[in-house]
Amino acid sequence: MPTEGDPTDFIKVLHLLLLSFTWGMQVWVSFIGGFVLVSQVTRHTFGLVQSKFFPVYFFSLLGSHFVNLAIYAVYHPRELLDWHEGVQMTLYFVALIMAGLNAHWFGPDATVAMFEMRGIEEEHGLGNEVGMGANKEGYAKLREKDPKYKALRTTFFRYHGLSNLCNLVGFICTTTNLIYLALHLQTI
Repeated sequence: MPTEGDPTDFIKVLHLLLLSFTWGMQVWVSFIGGFVLVSQVTRHTFGLVQSKFFPVYFFSLLGSHFVNLAIYAVYHPRELLDWHEGVQMTLYFVALIMAGLNAHWFGPDATVAMFEMRGIEEEHGLGNEVGMGANKEGYAKLREKDPKYKALRTTFFRYHGLSNLCNLVGFICTTTNLIYLALHLQTI
């Protein structure tokens, strides 16, 4: 593989650790932590925890993706890339963009809508049940009665869905790059 000089052992270890850290964080947040938390605490507590946790998560992803892209770009100049390396560089870049969208737009917008919904839910005695499936009838009645709540819920799910999509795309990019790196451990 053509490179602009050989990376030091420190750079190789840093690159592998950051990529592994990022992947592990994505697995935990996307597939384990949220599901455990939502089944153990009230709906409003879950929302509060997520509102504090997600900015740290998104900005950690953003920083990790930036450093990984920078390391890869330094040792793989665009002019020397073959097709596979070009795809890998693109995956690093796409993961960075997805984390940036979540950190700066989708995550904060979903949080704002969630807190506005929470205020309305508290006025109607909702939000203290454990699990997202609890008291479906109460939430359905609130949507029917309150058009503002219905609109906020639509906004929340739009941004939440976009955030989940970005997170999933970023996870796929990170997974693919980690697999590629594992298959080519002599290089970065």
